[in-house]
Amino acid sequence: MKERPAVFGSPPKAKVRLHAIDVFRALTMMLMIFVNDLWTLKHIPGWLDHVPAKVDGLGLADVVFPAFLFIVGLSIPYAIANRQAKGDSNFNIAAHIIIRSLALIIMGVFHVNLESYNHELTLLPKPVWQILITIGFFLVWLDYSRWKKIQLKPYLQGLGIIMLIALAAIYQGGSTNDPEWMRPKWWGILGLIGWGYFVVSMIYLICKGKGPLLWVAFLVLIVFHVLETVGGLTFLQPMRPYLWLIDNGATPVSCMGGIIVSIYFREWFSDDQKTRFWVFLLVGALIMILLGMLTRPLWGIHKIGASPSWVWICMGISMLTYGALIWLVELKGKKSWFDIIKPAGTSTLTCYLIPYIHYALISLLGIYLPLWLRTGGVGIVKSLLYALLIIMFTGLLEKAKVRLKV
Repeated sequence: MKERPAVFGSPPKAKVRLHAIDVFRALTMMLMIFVNDLWTLKHIPGWLDHVPAKVDGLGLADVVFPAFLFIVGLSIPYAIANRQAKGDSNFNIAAHIIIRSLALIIMGVFHVNLESYNHELTLLPKPVWQILITIGFFLVWLDYSRWKKIQLKPYLQGLGIIMLIALAAIYQGGSTNDPEWMRPKWWGILGLIGWGYFVVSMIYLICKGKGPLLWVAFLVLIVFHVLETVGGLTFLQPMRPYLWLIDNGATPVSCMGGIIVSIYFREWFSDDQKTRFWVFLLVGALIMILLGMLTRPLWGIHKIGASPSWVWICMGISMLTYGALIWLVELKGKKSWFDIIKPAGTSTLTCYLIPYIHYALISLLGIYLPLWLRTGGVGIVKSLLYALLIIMFTGLLEKAKVRLKV
């Protein structure tokens, strides 16, 4: 196996593999599609779904998003190293980070405004608008490098941009008496990923991948998150409408945790210090979970509200899951076990967006499964099969060279 490129002049690290991250990403995306489909079901166990707002607790659905943020952090050192190996300057890498972040933020804002879409005020029915914005996303951010022989990229991207501008222009949300145009009420899942990716990628670039500086940044982000949660940053309120990149700090904390784990995996696994890494990973995971449980009386475990306990417990769970996948995929060579869901790890954004078209189509056509297929255990199996079918369809699109890349 070829050596992986070193980051910022550090000694080359040999035989560092990424398969465990790909599998982790694929499993997380499959779970995300599954839990996002739970709204179609009735009479299912409460622990599968999101815990309601202001209720102290943790459901399976509450763990998925922070796991994905953790994976974003895991991937950043490799992504930056690969771009450096191609000869990119720090300026070019920073520009690439900004462009990727903006793409996710733009898509996130469109998705957020679906929630308050008013079909009575807008020219198009909501499902049609939803399908068209998704097609616009594909046109703008399709991986055209796979279509080099077809010189259509500028025309298709231009069409996509025009579509999105037009769809934004005709948008009307809110109530009939108080209509409103598109605005970021919150950033949406993709937007939050974009902001988290932007903040920690720039920190990683500025710190030049140096462990001690990254630890300082990690701790600063944690302190910021805690202070924001307890109301210690109210003096910053005037600047929020104009300059506020990290919400309450929870998102970049989850991403930075992934970066910290990633740099030690790259260093210690490459230098055959696996025991050292296992101790760090397991002890670190237990500390995060214990810290989350001990501080639970202060602010509870809340996904809605992004409490520190929720972030830390989910980070500990993500660390343990990543460790299990390193053992299974890297050390035991069982990567092939996950081949069926591989497209969810390699065409992740494509996989995430396909249900937006499917749900809109069934709404337009008025096609719904019988209630018995959407109830209890049978419904849970249905949602699992739905997630698998979406992933398999993504795989077919991937073979046809249709996938998004930001």
